Amino acid sequence: MTQVQTRPAPQAGLPGRDDIRRALGAVQDPELDEPITDLGFVRSIDVAPAARGAAVSVHLRLPTSFCSPNFAYLMASDSKDAIAVLPGVDTVTVELDDHHDSDLINAGLAADAGYRGTFGHEAEESLEELGWTFRRKAHTAAMERCLTELLRADRGLAESDVGQVRLADLPAGRTKDALLRRREALGLPLDSAAAVLVDHLGNSYPADAVPMALRRARSTRISIDGNAHFCRGLLRTRYEGSGADQTARPEGAEPGESHTLLPITVKENA
Repeated sequence: MTQVQTRPAPQAGLPGRDDIRRALGAVQDPELDEPITDLGFVRSIDVAPAARGAAVSVHLRLPTSFCSPNFAYLMASDSKDAIAVLPGVDTVTVELDDHHDSDLINAGLAADAGYRGTFGHEAEESLEELGWTFRRKAHTAAMERCLTELLRADRGLAESDVGQVRLADLPAGRTKDALLRRREALGLPLDSAAAVLVDHLGNSYPADAVPMALRRARSTRISIDGNAHFCRGLLRTRYEGSGADQTARPEGAEPGESHTLLPITVKENA
């Protein structure tokens, strides 16, 4: 008599696909400063019952086959870590599709080899160093957004004066909340009297250096926003229908949708 193999029935309390997607929402593209779920990088999520919980399988996709391998590995590794800590998860498999280093990265993830174990002598920079670099850039961009919004709202405020702006001076809202999250990630002060325009160590700028510091911050923000817009478009071109998986970018949204680009300079009142 032939026995029919059946999959185990789902167990109560195990995570579902929505739980996995929420966990992946905490994984950022390090260069674009945006969740991989919003970018449409999550291609598929599968959750199946396993002996000791749930077996989770996730496939990721990127805008091009030649996206930076260290960024690709960081997102895939962070995805695996974010899922593994969920209650009820037994096994996690994360695979990167259609990348020139897919085989290498997927093998390293499966073996828990780590970044250096995966890339060997090619891993010149540690993931921790890379992460700090992009956390600093994300803070710089968030800082510039807040100060530029303030300059646009108060035409009597000159660029040379923004070094005196404190967190208490920023209006409540999404832009300020984003800045506070990024300051917290760097261990910067969050009290209301803390200066907004600071370097990644929390040091304020002398008055004569403020305009140039703001311009450098603006350049960083424009670069992040431009790259995000470009990569979103590339993904939609590469994978038909992937636009439906993308969420409107709240910070530096795409031109022609819900956002007017912040000005590069602010004219003083005549």
